[in-house]
Amino acid sequence: MKTTKNAKVVAACLVAVVSGLSIWTVSGAMATGQQGAKLDTELAVARAATAKYVTDLGLAKKNGYMIITKMIPTMGYHFMNPGVKGFDIKKPPILVYEHGAGGWQLGAIEWVFPKMPAKPPLPGARYGSFGAGCHYADGTFVPAGAQTACPAKAPGSGAKFTFWHPRLVTMHVWLWYPNPNGIFASINPRVAAPFNQG
Repeated sequence: MKTTKNAKVVAACLVAVVSGLSIWTVSGAMATGQQGAKLDTELAVARAATAKYVTDLGLAKKNGYMIITKMIPTMGYHFMNPGVKGFDIKKPPILVYEHGAGGWQLGAIEWVFPKMPAKPPLPGARYGSFGAGCHYADGTFVPAGAQTACPAKAPGSGAKFTFWHPRLVTMHVWLWYPNPNGIFASINPRVAAPFNQG
């Protein structure tokens, strides 16, 4: 009887934690009303769709995600699936991973847009930006205003050039790693460079 009671308490705590995480707004406060309910539903769908990648970077790579940046302080390592287009909460084009002694952990999912969306894809969405630049097969990123300015190979490593992009509008969703700045914040002060090694 004691074991059953403890199991129920643990289950109730997990439900409370998941529910609380799913309705954080940009300021870290709770969303309320219809907007909060819609965000809650959308983020639950995103969690169900991306749970398979939380500690399995190998599966993400097998499913088409490739490294596009090495460790960016207060963010992580970015992996993009070039086959994912548009906004679909179940298919984020970018997975942002953290790396430490315990291995790889998915922290955030991300979408990029050529300009600010006319209508927020998610209630309360907040945006960041990422400068124009060149990407290479090993995750090297070189800022560049035009593709013609991209070195043929990655400086230092000689990795193959993969693509260039103009300045982009970004939308991070810190779905799997807590962010005191809010679920939509671009940077996460809990993601420190010493945590991300490798």
